[in-house]
Amino acid sequence: MGKRREGREAAVQYLFAHDLHGQPKPEDMSSFWDVHNARPGVRKYAEELIQGVLGDLPEIDRLLENVVQNFRIERLASVDRNILRLAIYELRNVKDVPTAVILNEAIEIAKTFGAGESGGFVNGVLDRLTAEIRGRAREVAPAAPTVPSPAAE
Repeated sequence: MGKRREGREAAVQYLFAHDLHGQPKPEDMSSFWDVHNARPGVRKYAEELIQGVLGDLPEIDRLLENVVQNFRIERLASVDRNILRLAIYELRNVKDVPTAVILNEAIEIAKTFGAGESGGFVNGVLDRLTAEIRGRAREVAPAAPTVPSPAAE
């Protein structure tokens, strides 16, 4: 498993714990790493993601609430909510990661940590949000140039 994937999984686990226990204290991050052994690069990436999500949480939650209109986000499963928060943060702020990678990673993490339907739910929510955040629902390879067939000449 790559550094970014491990970092995303660690970030989701931290955000989940934060969701359950309320406002984080500086020592919470240290305690988290005491329990979750990770390589320095994974730790650094996870901490960047965690700080980014927590620092932008009101705006991330506003975007999420706009998509899940019939639900208050507090009613979403905590695992799903935090996977979505992380993916929304990445879509908005991590420009060097392609949209398709962010979506796929979120779906795979949802399948790993969420309930049976979490992958599909996360996919649906992110599909709706991606157009708003990055301008189009999916990154599509440019169309191949049209070449006339030999019979047409």
